[in-house]
Amino acid sequence: MILIKRAYSKSSPRDGTRILVDRVWPRGITKERVRIVEWRKDLAPATSLRKWFGHDRARWNEFCRRYRRELKRSKGELEKLARLSRKQTITLVYSAADQEHNQAVVLKDLIDELVLKLSK
Repeated sequence: MILIKRAYSKSSPRDGTRILVDRVWPRGITKERVRIVEWRKDLAPATSLRKWFGHDRARWNEFCRRYRRELKRSKGELEKLARLSRKQTITLVYSAADQEHNQAVVLKDLIDELVLKLSK
């Protein structure tokens, strides 16, 4: 199972393995509070894409397309996460205020698609 959660939300044992998927560390939060197991900067959008998007909902569809294209380079890493999510819960942690339009949403969808492919 794959969950997504804001870094500023309280962690829970139900989160399983918490993985930060931001390029930059969340502002004003300590490592102890965020309680992540891994920080996967390599799975976050490139700085140029992140800045271009700027959390502008009008750019959401294009952001998704560009980010998915970037993630093609990380297919092996995404497949590892897909396999892990079949065995245990993983939570993709992000810092964006918008809970519906952020990289963790795109990443979760892509990993869910890989889980389906791996189950066939």
